[in-house]
Amino acid sequence: MLLKTFGWSFAITALGLVAAAFYGGWTAFGIVAILAVLEISLSFDNAVVNAGILKKMNAFWQKIFLTIGVLIAVFGMRLIFPVVIVAMSAKIGPIDAVDLALNDKDQYQQLVTDAHPSIAAFGGMFLLMIFLDFIFEDRDIQWLRWIERPLAKLGKVDMLSVCIALIVLLITSMTFAVHAHQHGGGHVDKAQTVLISGVAGLITYMIVGGLSGYFEDKLEEEEEREHEAEEEAERTGKKKPAVVLAGQAAFFMFLYLEVLDASFSFDGVIGAFAITNDIVLMALGLGIGAMYVRSLTVYLVRQGTLDDYVYLEHGAHYAIGALAVILLVTIQYEIHEVITGLVGVILIAWSFWSSVRRNKALAEAEGKGPTSDEKAEVSSGV
Repeated sequence: MLLKTFGWSFAITALGLVAAAFYGGWTAFGIVAILAVLEISLSFDNAVVNAGILKKMNAFWQKIFLTIGVLIAVFGMRLIFPVVIVAMSAKIGPIDAVDLALNDKDQYQQLVTDAHPSIAAFGGMFLLMIFLDFIFEDRDIQWLRWIERPLAKLGKVDMLSVCIALIVLLITSMTFAVHAHQHGGGHVDKAQTVLISGVAGLITYMIVGGLSGYFEDKLEEEEEREHEAEEEAERTGKKKPAVVLAGQAAFFMFLYLEVLDASFSFDGVIGAFAITNDIVLMALGLGIGAMYVRSLTVYLVRQGTLDDYVYLEHGAHYAIGALAVILLVTIQYEIHEVITGLVGVILIAWSFWSSVRRNKALAEAEGKGPTSDEKAEVSSGV
């Protein structure tokens, strides 16, 4: 199971490290290894959230996620995306941007760093909306009850997530964006840029997330009708009709996953410049990390880990909220990648530990034969 799921990741790791050694010797080998670890640590919460979505998709779309999705993640976000950002920021052609990345690495790094406010605003708002929609949803299983219970009641107010996100964006544009950090330690007013980029991130979330949710609901309706049709076919002997919306639903959920991965990759791409400004080494290191995140996502789905450890998804969404705040803060202040990675790891580890305690408590309660009220109290979380 482990080799089947992580086989391609192991192979890509070997090829990537060998390619790095040939490209720049042992120094390049070490840089690529560090970048891979950085990407995995920063994106572990991404894997948990992705697993929650991917488990709703069939084996075919899971395979698409591990093939085409990886190509988009590795080549699209870790290689092409930084070049596109430079081309747009410097108002030059893509070919000139590639030439700059290969032959003038310092200037390339400067342009990407200067574009960070718009990247952080877009990604920060997208991730913030994910967190807010999760925390305001009324769910049966709650982890931090003292937070989630009152927020679930507030979540009954229509468009509350959007209102809070816009308020956060306005505050960010009037505070952090006014003294946005630039290459070389200087500061510049990026309020308008941050405002526009943040709104773009919000719109992207609403469009992609809305379409994904819409077709997911349609798929559930069709599955229910299919089940009824199967029962009818068994009674009458007729051939049951095929479900035609499954492909549309899976496609938009796949699209949502790719946009989500893109938002998660922003901090990894920007953080990689603290280690190297060589675009080839960045693509190799971050690409290896992206492979492991993909494989880990599928592993969590196939092992049913999210069903066994029910608070993991909560911890991952809290990590998303923390990352969203960190991205917005980095518009003005530099925050070390180690801090960003540790926040996510700590929150997920905490949620895993809480899940283990819950499972143990439930097992003990079942052995003693508790009442239904006691079971509900045990399963409700912290």
